[in-house]
Amino acid sequence: MARSSKQKLKSLYIAKILMEQTDEDNVMTAQDIIAALRSYDIPSDRKSIYDDIEALRVFGYDIELIPGKGGGYYISSRDFELPELKLLVDAVESSRLITAKKSRGLVKKLSKLTSSAQAKHLDRPVYHSQSRKALNESIYYNIDAIHYAINTGKQISFKYFKYNIRKKRVFRNNEKEYIRTPVAMCWNEDKYYLITYSSRHDKPFASYRVDRMVDVNALDIDTEKFNKKVFSISEYVKQNFGMFSGDTVKAKLSFDESLVSVVLDYFGSDVHLIDAGDGRFHVNVEVTASDVFLGWIFQFGDKAEILEPRNLRDAMNDLMLTVARVYK
Repeated sequence: MARSSKQKLKSLYIAKILMEQTDEDNVMTAQDIIAALRSYDIPSDRKSIYDDIEALRVFGYDIELIPGKGGGYYISSRDFELPELKLLVDAVESSRLITAKKSRGLVKKLSKLTSSAQAKHLDRPVYHSQSRKALNESIYYNIDAIHYAINTGKQISFKYFKYNIRKKRVFRNNEKEYIRTPVAMCWNEDKYYLITYSSRHDKPFASYRVDRMVDVNALDIDTEKFNKKVFSISEYVKQNFGMFSGDTVKAKLSFDESLVSVVLDYFGSDVHLIDAGDGRFHVNVEVTASDVFLGWIFQFGDKAEILEPRNLRDAMNDLMLTVARVYK
């Protein structure tokens, strides 16, 4: 770019320099800015720097001046404060939905939202209880295609797979494409699921892990209509613990008082807790009679018990006997 052309963009370069190099602890004098502009082959002088900074302020940049010796100009506020960026970086790094490669790319982009000095604070060791990351690099594009199809009222096609013992993909449906009406996206236990509808199946509503979908495409086919007054997305999510199917039953459960917080996290803060004495409490809730729910109860040992219905107690007993036979 010719020097004259760059000169016309001088105020933009000043904004770029201040955004990248300054914060409340790292300021730049007019002379520092002139030196920085020189690296872009843009000559300048003090007076024009003052004029450009004033123009940037009028435009909306929050540029402050610390007067006196050791003072200078800096960007005093940004769209994201450093604590907010730290929180976002932690979320990206700990998310099992995002692959390690995508996580590194996102963190790099987030680091550009603050000064280079403050960006160093984003590169720090953070340890997470769940360090496993997704393996499917196409998940970003899957989510984008799904949302596009939902917003435009179109069906989608995709292939669905699981992993074998060699960590190789094994495609379901004889490697044929699934064609479904996308209903909604659901986030559950650090995994993304797509809820779909298809009138061609006995159970028209189904859920698919987005990280196990490939070749996701929005089709030029309108979505199938279903009775939205009958189907409730919130109820579907509530009743399908871990996205596994099962019959919904009314259950009476008993817990040790040490599990109050766990129960509130699982069933919601509106659940009614009944003091049963002897350091225990009861709840009456609707649950999905599935191995996922039984496994959740099982983890608490004698601190949790299914009181009713009888068939759910029997299912829990069968599960315990099966596990006991494995460990004999």
